[in-house]
Amino acid sequence: MILTNNKENIGRPDDFKQVCVWPGMSVAEDERHDFESYFLKQGFKLLFMETITTGPDRDEDGNASFETGGRVDTIFAVHDDDVMKFAVPRLAMGVRWIEDVLDNEARETEHSIYPDRVKEYRTW
Repeated sequence: MILTNNKENIGRPDDFKQVCVWPGMSVAEDERHDFESYFLKQGFKLLFMETITTGPDRDEDGNASFETGGRVDTIFAVHDDDVMKFAVPRLAMGVRWIEDVLDNEARETEHSIYPDRVKEYRTW
């Protein structure tokens, strides 16, 4: 079972401030521990938070383009001690900071493919 489309944001400890989005990566509920363990072996303390199914893109008038959307993205946080050393390796995986994802989206359109609640994951 995939953890997706939660109604509320997932809480996280204070020392896991930086949230990331891994577009197109799906982590099943029973793989959460494996996800975190894999990255711990690579030297990064990550906290799996949730997966989200993206909504459709919208045109300038706010009309949904129903042939888009439906991608499953994984959202996780990086421990404060590991943010700087994770910054470059994440790029090879296509992982992006949540702030970059939301800010780039806002420049292109006022409509988000993510629920509004996801904006609360930003820290900068």
